Amino acid sequence: MSDEHTLADGTAPGRPGRGALVLGGALALVLLASVGATVGWLLADPAPSGTTPAAAASTTVSPSRSTVPAPAAPTTTRPAGPRTTSPAPSRTSSDLTVPALLGTDFEKARDELRNRKLSWRLVFGTGSGRDVVRTDPAPGTPVSRGTTVQVYVAGPAPQVEVPDLVDDDCADVAEDLGERGLYPRYPTGRTGTVTAQVPAGGATARWNDQVAVSCGPEQD
Repeated sequence: MSDEHTLADGTAPGRPGRGALVLGGALALVLLASVGATVGWLLADPAPSGTTPAAAASTTVSPSRSTVPAPAAPTTTRPAGPRTTSPAPSRTSSDLTVPALLGTDFEKARDELRNRKLSWRLVFGTGSGRDVVRTDPAPGTPVSRGTTVQVYVAGPAPQVEVPDLVDDDCADVAEDLGERGLYPRYPTGRTGTVTAQVPAGGATARWNDQVAVSCGPEQD
């Protein structure tokens, strides 16, 4: 014989009835559905409650007039033309020029330069003759007063007689010697009268030679 008893609903005592199992299963399904819905909502909207997303909170602010840069003024570009340089005003050429002296006797050439207020320096050569073969500066070159012109002579310096200068005024010695193609030298100064000279008066010298002139108080 079996010790089990069957209840009125057909279930054995101590075991849950079929209705209870069905009801429990339904409650479990409802509970799971609620939990799933809650979890899905949380995953879909992670932002905490009462907090507006940053994208929604941002607003567009119109820029103020002071921050808007003013339109740049239009620039006019001129085509670059060729650069020109005004020529410097040329210096006015002097009316004084070196005369044409080639083929001229050197003494006449010297006189011509002296008349033009120019200085001269005779450079004698080793050939023959007294003619000028070249000048420096060249003929026609504009010069100023006092310019020294070198005159090149074909032949050697000719001989000249030394003048007697004793008792002459030392201030006049240079001119007297220059007429003969000689140059003074002043070992004792240039004031007073000539007390001595070397070479002595009457001696023979050559053009461009020097004469030593001693000057001092006038002798009685």
